Amino acid sequence: MESAREGGRKDEIGKAQDLLDAFRGRSVYIETYGCRYNFGDTAKLVEILRYHGSTIVKNPDKAEAIIINTCTVVGSTERRMLRRLSAFSDRDLYVTGCMPGVQREAILAICSPVIILPETIHDLYRSVGTVSQCGVGIVQLAQGCAGKCTYCITRLARGPLKSFSEEEILAQVRALVKAGIVEIQLTAQDVSSWGIDRGRSLPELLVALDEIPGRHRIRVGMMNPATLKGQTADLLDAFFGDHIFRFIHLPVQSGSDAVLARMGRGYTIADFEEIVRSFRKRYPNITVATDLIVGFCGETPADFSDSVDLIRRVKPAKVNVTRYSRRPFTPAFLENDYPDSVKKDRSRVLNSVAEAVYTSNNARYLGKTVPFLVTETLRKGSVMARSPEYTGIVLRENLPVGFLGEAVLTEDRKYFFMGERIRPSCMKRFSDLH
Repeated sequence: MESAREGGRKDEIGKAQDLLDAFRGRSVYIETYGCRYNFGDTAKLVEILRYHGSTIVKNPDKAEAIIINTCTVVGSTERRMLRRLSAFSDRDLYVTGCMPGVQREAILAICSPVIILPETIHDLYRSVGTVSQCGVGIVQLAQGCAGKCTYCITRLARGPLKSFSEEEILAQVRALVKAGIVEIQLTAQDVSSWGIDRGRSLPELLVALDEIPGRHRIRVGMMNPATLKGQTADLLDAFFGDHIFRFIHLPVQSGSDAVLARMGRGYTIADFEEIVRSFRKRYPNITVATDLIVGFCGETPADFSDSVDLIRRVKPAKVNVTRYSRRPFTPAFLENDYPDSVKKDRSRVLNSVAEAVYTSNNARYLGKTVPFLVTETLRKGSVMARSPEYTGIVLRENLPVGFLGEAVLTEDRKYFFMGERIRPSCMKRFSDLH
């Protein structure tokens, strides 16, 4: 496996000055794919380019340079990336994200781009520090991962865990709050692993973040049960903070202990369910989201039934279902794979079960009055608001970001509710109903 981190290649931008010289005064178009972490890299890159005189354009035909921020988490995404790179192969093309770190040869087989190292983006951003004044704020906590999942190519692309400093994270959150951003998303390959390499912990960081004044709320991103289980008690206390959404994203990936062991996940189903029980005991209305992979190599019908049963027992508010995709350079790559038809069938079944759970979960909220915070404008006459438990509420009104109020939940849209505002509220009311 050839890595973009090896340096010394003319097709890499590994130095800050090289990046600035390449884009100074030019119009730039950026496409971003994949997880919130990638979108966080793009947000930093946009601020860097604007600070140094570039113009960001939304139409590639009007751009002098093209940047593709890539994802390669599954095979279908990889194929889409290669199609996009091929489409811009005759342009002044730059590539960043996960693909250059693990699939440089596949990229160079179809185009001749310049590689932008993610580390270069982070290094440059530290001397810029500006933030966008619209939308949702993304704050990256760490690069890389401490896990050993046998199927994951992202941990190979991003390398070992490297937590960013508490001071750097706090400064970014303060800048976003000052800019008027009220929803701040903490992201990493595994948010609960933050600080392991620094002798610190996520609960300590959340306590520090909660002390930053403002109307903002913080959404804690994806946490691996393997790194979370040893700090559950402290995390329960940290989630009591007024600025923390009562929302947890715990990717369980399978309902079978045998499959979890082959995946190298580092926890059992009992561990996962105990974490969920602990959070729900402390915060009964907390929103729980999870991820599952179907069709992992060796997943028997009984293993799959265990996943179905787990969703029916835990009743999460959101289930991200992914069909297993063999990724190069991973330990599981050489294992026997199921036909796509098996994966599709299992995906359909699991999604159907999950949607039935959503309907059951949401029924008890219809007609209820909940406090909300407007977090972003969707379009003219429509805004997204969030409850203290991060429930999405679409209001057909022109309300400013940061507006606090109460709404009746009038219509279940499966992943969010339509709502009608009934009267303004205050911040204390929002916090009290956590």
